[in-house]
Amino acid sequence: MRKLPGSYPLARVLYRFWFSVIYPCEVQNSKCLPEDKRMIVCSNHVSNIDPVLINYTQNRLVHFMAKKELFKNKLLAKIISSYGAFPVNRGNDGGKAISTAEELLNDDNCVGIFIEGTRSRTGKLGRPHIGAFLIAFTSKSPIIPCCITGKTGFVKAFRKTKITYGKPMTCEELGIIEGTNKEYREAAAKLMGIISEMREKHIEEFNSKS
Repeated sequence: MRKLPGSYPLARVLYRFWFSVIYPCEVQNSKCLPEDKRMIVCSNHVSNIDPVLINYTQNRLVHFMAKKELFKNKLLAKIISSYGAFPVNRGNDGGKAISTAEELLNDDNCVGIFIEGTRSRTGKLGRPHIGAFLIAFTSKSPIIPCCITGKTGFVKAFRKTKITYGKPMTCEELGIIEGTNKEYREAAAKLMGIISEMREKHIEEFNSKS
């Protein structure tokens, strides 16, 4: 299992200011990830800082796929790699990124995957992809659903963001027994339904306080 970078304690201090003043967030079921077991965090995606939000609200490093263009700058590549990011080429089948995710999980790390595959341009939930469920099945990893919601749908500075984590779900609980595409699609729809319920609750809470 990969260790946290040496600069992580300092980063946590900076994050504490960032997410209490600039991007205030309210978290339900915080620190829910076991520290020494393989796990996939499967979340919706509404902002560029979503990976940082998830890492800040947990006690362990969550490894996220990041578009390969971010790794062209050597300094930036070194920084984001030390905090768990690994490249994915969104122009092809992403086979190498999938292999990297499986290797991380097989070494009992935690991997974060955005179920929609890309950031929402509307703030609403998009169509779920099946990649997370294929990886979960091949690596025998539980999935924790996560929902990130801003008051306007997006995460914005000086506006509260709500983050909720659900309970871990095994492949069997998601209906993945044989690893077929049909099972993956049904599991994706089931998990997206859970995330949608979380989002609706967030919106109700925002509206009740407005």
